[in-house]
Amino acid sequence: MFGDFYRGKKVLVTGHTGFKGTWLVSWLRLLGADVVGYSLSVPTEPAHFEILGLAKHMDHREGDIRDTKEFERVISEVQPEVVFHLAAEAIVKTCYEDPIRAFEVNSVGMAKILKATAECSSVISAVFITSDKCYENVEWSYGYRESDRLGGKDPYSASKAAAEIFFSSMLRSYSQGWKAKIATARAGNVIGGGDWAKFRIVPDAVRAWSEGNELVIRSPKATRPWQHVLEPLSGYLALATDLGTREDLH
Repeated sequence: MFGDFYRGKKVLVTGHTGFKGTWLVSWLRLLGADVVGYSLSVPTEPAHFEILGLAKHMDHREGDIRDTKEFERVISEVQPEVVFHLAAEAIVKTCYEDPIRAFEVNSVGMAKILKATAECSSVISAVFITSDKCYENVEWSYGYRESDRLGGKDPYSASKAAAEIFFSSMLRSYSQGWKAKIATARAGNVIGGGDWAKFRIVPDAVRAWSEGNELVIRSPKATRPWQHVLEPLSGYLALATDLGTREDLH
């Protein structure tokens, strides 16, 4: 699968202790990768990362993606061949409560990781995860396309749109000198085992029902196209593989 691209490769994953991060690390290990993780902390209790015991099977490092010097030190030491950037402030309600932090992490933090990754000579491919909420929400019924207008009525969406704009400007301004091929990927509304985050409908439902409480739906009129966690991860892995192997991609 993926043409044996990951076997024996050093892969750096930011946000490796989170819901999607733990699944990605597990898959990469099955593909034969040597995985290094960089994340602020274990985000929930219980935590999928701890249940799987991943700290014993990878190079687990804690750090803040906003700390430029520390991340530059780590990537210089690790010399990864592939990078997946998943670290983010991912909960919409939390971003409402602290919008400055949302932009510091999702926009400025991503910019710092991008610059350090692009300047690391060992990296051949990298995928930066933003969100399908980066589009201006005009309430139409069909799915958004990559050519649709970026925007955001809330801090989470706006911070992801800002990340995409910065990424595009860096790519068009500096990528001629980059060895690595780098792209963004946009996904959202992911469900699956191991997600214990607050203010997410499936974990909220499990918590409420297991405790005998009534489930409160915050946005009962909202429509969401749910996808299992392995769906977007397979896309991330395929994208990084194509970036690292296809000569026709620039």
